[in-house]
Amino acid sequence: MRHLLEVDDLSTTELGDILDLGGAATVPRSLDGLGMALLFEKPSARTRNSMEMAVVQLGGHPLTIRPDEVGLDTRETVEDVTRTLCCYHAAIGARVFEHSKLERMTAVSSVPIVNMLSDEAHPLQALADLLTIANEFGGVAGLAGRTVAYIGDANNVARSLSLGAGMLGMSVRVATPVGFGFSEADVARIIATGTDFVATNDPFEAVAGASVVYTDVWTSMGQEDESAKRRELFAGFTVTDELMDAAAPDAIFMHCLPAHRGEEVSDSVLEGSRSRVWPQAENRMHAARGALVWLMEQR
Repeated sequence: MRHLLEVDDLSTTELGDILDLGGAATVPRSLDGLGMALLFEKPSARTRNSMEMAVVQLGGHPLTIRPDEVGLDTRETVEDVTRTLCCYHAAIGARVFEHSKLERMTAVSSVPIVNMLSDEAHPLQALADLLTIANEFGGVAGLAGRTVAYIGDANNVARSLSLGAGMLGMSVRVATPVGFGFSEADVARIIATGTDFVATNDPFEAVAGASVVYTDVWTSMGQEDESAKRRELFAGFTVTDELMDAAAPDAIFMHCLPAHRGEEVSDSVLEGSRSRVWPQAENRMHAARGALVWLMEQR
């Protein structure tokens, strides 16, 4: 049995297999007659909708669980909640604050655990991102040698994207304000994929000739008290038309959403012809479906 807590839990071949399944017109009804628990500590529009519909498309029954219904480590321990859900469901998805909770779940679970977001990783978003890029540039095989440039905070989304892109042969450039880059351990992990990795504090250096320009909000959920300070520190890191013009002529813009228009991205870029944010959002569902089919095959 396998779990999916981060993109590099997979081999490069397995990552490609999941993307192929995500892009397939038809897939096995791998959850026919089965349930999947979707446990949320953090709310989400795209994650809940994409995961519920992916489970339905595989013939299963999704059960979304609010944090107040289980109270991880308050009403019941993470371990006891996990063991209970395993009695009823073929898989468990969890959207949590601390990544350590997912690791505790996998230690006692008898069914696959899927990370729907943690403070360290967002693998389902990365799968959707890579599927979107592959659809744009001739499939998974067409990604090798291209460059993805991430502008902003080196957060969980940036980490998962960098790992997945590196595994598929893309170069990765990350431009952040001073103090908001990856840790040395993160950089070593990304470089271990074999990618050509560049960290910089200059957005124009990062996007020069890139095929993909990607950004995320400057202030993630749970960091709201830092928002005013972050807006000051991230000045100059907005993805504008001028910045997009420094990328490759066929470059696309991506954002995992929700977007703070006028902060990390201008409205003209988000709504422009180079934006792929809506296909990217739709691919959350297709990528999740591919991941679930693959996980069910590993049991």
